[in-house]
Amino acid sequence: MKITLLGTGDAVGTPKLGCSCPACMDAHAGGKSRRLRFSILVESENGRVLIDTSPDLRWQLLKKGISRVDGVIWTHPHYDHYAGFGDFYRVQNDVNVYGIKSTLDYIMNYLSFMKPVRHDINFYSPIELIGLNITLLEVTHKPIEKSAGVLITDGRSRIVITGDTSRDIPEKSLDLMFEPDLLIADAIIPPRAILPKHMNAGEAMELAARLHAKKVVLTHLSHNFPPHDESIKDWPLGYDGMEFDF
Repeated sequence: MKITLLGTGDAVGTPKLGCSCPACMDAHAGGKSRRLRFSILVESENGRVLIDTSPDLRWQLLKKGISRVDGVIWTHPHYDHYAGFGDFYRVQNDVNVYGIKSTLDYIMNYLSFMKPVRHDINFYSPIELIGLNITLLEVTHKPIEKSAGVLITDGRSRIVITGDTSRDIPEKSLDLMFEPDLLIADAIIPPRAILPKHMNAGEAMELAARLHAKKVVLTHLSHNFPPHDESIKDWPLGYDGMEFDF
């Protein structure tokens, strides 16, 4: 199993339009602060699955040399997590898409012209894709009523993607998240700031400690962090193109 962070940015990405903060200037200069919007690629010997489809998906897939996937899982119906699905237009037909009912209801209305093959799944009910066991876990990302994290296992390794969430994660989800080999955690801002619908880096690291995560990487990052090479002295920030093999 291989995990690739295709995009590690928040909804606006870095550099932010019109901004000249240190992180944005580093991004303009080609540093690792340059962050496309959130997508994750999951690969096995049997295929490829995307977790969310960033508005930057076309460029992400071109960089990886990918034109086809075996499925898409959407965690929630925010623009920065689904809008890039349109980049499959005239490239791949009948894409299998997965998510909870409320998420698919919203996204399918927007992307109905694509005619994806819809698969409604429930929280805590595992499905098998590309030979992997995948479970959607309920998290808290208000004002959305329902949003999902993702648990992926191959029988040996456990990967947890928190999805967009506050620290207020249901106990049932926390129990299933316990002791991941890799925790990919939402951490939109440094610890000094609070954003109620997301975790900051401090909250994400507290979650990693509670879960006894063997390894943690922070993603969905804003330009409010210092430049990447400075930030990684304090926090395990991910970067676009970062890969993990299991």
